[in-house]
Amino acid sequence: MKVASMNITPLTPAFGARIEGVKLGKLSDAEFATIQKTWFERRGLLAFPGQHISDDDLLVFSRRLGELDSPPNQENGRQSPAGYPDIYVVSNVLDTSGRPIGALGDGEAVWHTDMSYEKTPPLASMLTAREIPTQGGDTWFTDMIGAFEDLPSELRAEMLGRQVKHDGTYNSGGYLRAGVKADDNPVSAAGTLHPAAIRIPESGMTALYLGRRRMAYIPGLSREESEALLDRLWAYPAAEHRIYKHRWSVGDLVLWDNRTTMHRRDPFPADQRRLMHRTQIKGRAVPRAA
Repeated sequence: MKVASMNITPLTPAFGARIEGVKLGKLSDAEFATIQKTWFERRGLLAFPGQHISDDDLLVFSRRLGELDSPPNQENGRQSPAGYPDIYVVSNVLDTSGRPIGALGDGEAVWHTDMSYEKTPPLASMLTAREIPTQGGDTWFTDMIGAFEDLPSELRAEMLGRQVKHDGTYNSGGYLRAGVKADDNPVSAAGTLHPAAIRIPESGMTALYLGRRRMAYIPGLSREESEALLDRLWAYPAAEHRIYKHRWSVGDLVLWDNRTTMHRRDPFPADQRRLMHRTQIKGRAVPRAA
């Protein structure tokens, strides 16, 4: 059922939607049903401009999608606002003692899927902008269902049935996770095996599932063979026609499905503040092979 007050427009021809005309912390059942339907139909990416949502309302909306995951263990541990342990802070801001209040600093965050090093990775993540720099800090998303559809038949046949190790050593900013031992050999490093292509239960569609490029490994191949096959696979998510770039404004909220998307972040000037709050929806099942 479509809600008259909602304005829904595509972000790209096949991927993502912009939704306006709703307040995410105070959704009616009909509004939420429309949002959820659009999310699955548009392959797992929704942008809600100008929400200016409070942390309490962020949690209300997040919990309508499912049980929440704890914040990830990053280079500074698990960083949350006071009184909100289910919210994760992404920021380069320092407190009055000179300590980071969040994670990932001001550098580039490379293409990745959130916490895919877990056996049951989060279903979804959402990020809302509190403060943004005047330049840089944009977030890019890519359509992993489309990436699978783009694979030539011989490459698809070569990768179906294979698994990929998703590294748990380093985060998307290249930082060693707190309490984790450094290991730069993808064969021996800590990580979790997931199918290289997964089936999405809600749509029946297949998505390429790669996690992140650094420290990835395909079991059953030599390290050199694994690197070569991964390089070939990674060319498809990086294709320009599969990508949406979100240029943030304060108050924006973006919701993405970690099974069907990957994302990255541009660097920004170290002397400018960027403050984002994020929640994660707990995964309902381990990723299943297509």
